[in-house]
Amino acid sequence: MGMVARMREDVESVLRRDPAAQSGLQVMLTTPGLHAVWVHRLNHALWQRGWRLTARVLSQWARFWTGVEIHPGARIGRRLLIDHGMGVVIGETAIVGDDVTLYQGVTLGGTGSASETAKRHPTLCNGVFVGNNANILGNICVGENSRVGAGSVVLRDVPPNSTVVGVPAHIVYRNGQRVLITDPHEIKDPLSDALIALAARVERLEAATGCAEAAEASHGAEGFAAEDEEREAYRQEREAVEQERAQEWVSMGEGI
Repeated sequence: MGMVARMREDVESVLRRDPAAQSGLQVMLTTPGLHAVWVHRLNHALWQRGWRLTARVLSQWARFWTGVEIHPGARIGRRLLIDHGMGVVIGETAIVGDDVTLYQGVTLGGTGSASETAKRHPTLCNGVFVGNNANILGNICVGENSRVGAGSVVLRDVPPNSTVVGVPAHIVYRNGQRVLITDPHEIKDPLSDALIALAARVERLEAATGCAEAAEASHGAEGFAAEDEEREAYRQEREAVEQERAQEWVSMGEGI
């Protein structure tokens, strides 16, 4: 596909997926995410041909004007939509598939490990949606048509057709079905150990108080019946008092 045809495809993609886009001319003139992608294509070609300093300088220029930082070494697919764009960072070894959507503040970065010398940034497969300020870190893969919730921190592979949220991110939907988490280990949250210890303590307390609960259950019906009788007696007493007061007021009226 030629350069002009690719640019036309990009504009049509933005018109189709961005409700705020009103015309092709508006998209071409006022969409910084689209400008960043176009400049990146030039920078990536220069990077592959060995003009790496020039590519880096141009990428910094694009970062200044668009607010989007895409390393020239990153591999970007077709019809990438960077909505708003400000603060988006895409690392050197990141791979982004076709029809991917990134909102503002998204980071496709590394974990900072010294052992990562080759592929150290994530791979986003086709149709992935990433909410604003989400961080996808390390050499991991986000499967096709998956969604990453806003503000999430993804540190593990995400299966296709899944939705992940949280810090760190965990799966809440997969193939359209709600995923229920029954084991705190599945979340790998810093508080998981505390939750596990609390759950174990609750189980021990329930086991220790099992006899008392059984006794209460056996006498529960009798206790409820006695309470009902007391409430009924109280209501009858109140009704009698109110009737006496009503008669007193009536007799005072007659005397006047």
